[in-house]
Amino acid sequence: MTDFAPQRAALADVVAIPVTPFAENDQLDQESYRALIRRLLASGVQALTPNGNTSEFYALTPEERRIEVELTLAEVAAAGSEAQILVGVGQDVPSAVASALEARAAGARMVMVHQPVHPYVSLDGWVDYHRAIAEAVPDLGVVPYLRNPAIDGAAIARLGAACPNVIGVKYAVPDVVRFASVARDAGLDRFVWVAGLAELWAPSYFASGATGFTSGLVNVAPEVSLAMRDALRAGDYPAAMRVWELIRPFEELRAERQSANNVTVVKEALAALGLCRRDIRPPSTVLPPAERERVATMVKGWELP
Repeated sequence: MTDFAPQRAALADVVAIPVTPFAENDQLDQESYRALIRRLLASGVQALTPNGNTSEFYALTPEERRIEVELTLAEVAAAGSEAQILVGVGQDVPSAVASALEARAAGARMVMVHQPVHPYVSLDGWVDYHRAIAEAVPDLGVVPYLRNPAIDGAAIARLGAACPNVIGVKYAVPDVVRFASVARDAGLDRFVWVAGLAELWAPSYFASGATGFTSGLVNVAPEVSLAMRDALRAGDYPAAMRVWELIRPFEELRAERQSANNVTVVKEALAALGLCRRDIRPPSTVLPPAERERVATMVKGWELP
C-alpha cells in the first residue's frame, strides 16, 4: 500500500484554491483558467485544489467541474511539474464517489471532500459519509474539509483507523483552541493538518500543529503566500506576521458579512491585474465600484516587507 508521501508533502505547504474564470457569456473561460494555473505553477506552488470553494464549487455544473480537473492536470503535465492535485468532491455520496472516480481516471492522486451539505450531521454519520467516499478510492489520498466545530478528534481518529488513505484534514473552524484539541485527539502525526482559513489564521494554526494552509490570495500574489509559508516553516513568527499585516485588509474584506465576498474579492483583484474577468455566479455578486477601487489599490500597493 502506498504511503502517500508526495501527497502528504504537498499538503504541508500552500494549498492553492484556483478561481474559476467566466467569459462574458457565463461559460467557463478555459484559456484564462489555464493561464492562471500556469502562473501558479511557475511561482512554485506544489498543491492545487480545482473545484474548491474559491473555485465556486457549488455554482459549477458537473461537466464544468470535470473540465476544470482535466485542465489542471494538463497544465501540470505540460509544465513537467511535480505539483499534486487535490480535487474537490462532495454533495451526496453517489455524486462524491462518482467525482472521485473521475478524478482518479483523469490522473489525480488526492481528493478533498467538501463539508456535507446537510442540516443534520451526527458524528457517526460524518464518519460514514467520508468512509463511503474513501473506501471507493483506496488508492487516492483523501482529505476531509472540516468546518463543523461539533466534529471531534475521536470521530476523525475512527475515520483514520478505518481508512488508511485519509491522510489529511483541512480544518476550517475559526477556533484555535478547538483545533489544537481536535488535532491532538485525532492524531497530530497521523494526519497532515491544513489550516483551512487561509493566511490570516495560518500563524496561530501553525503554532498549534498545522503544517500547511489553504489560500485564495495565492491566485493574486503567489510570492506573498509563499513568503508566509517560508517564515512559518522557519518558525520566524515576526516575519510571518509582517506578511499578515500586509494582507490583513484584503483578507478582512473577504471575510466581511460572513464571507459574502470571499471569492468576489479575489476575482476583483485578478481583474485589476488583467488576469481574468470579475464575473461571478449567484449567490455571490461583483463588488460595487467603490470597493473595486479599494481592492485595486491594495493589490498594486503590495510590497513584501
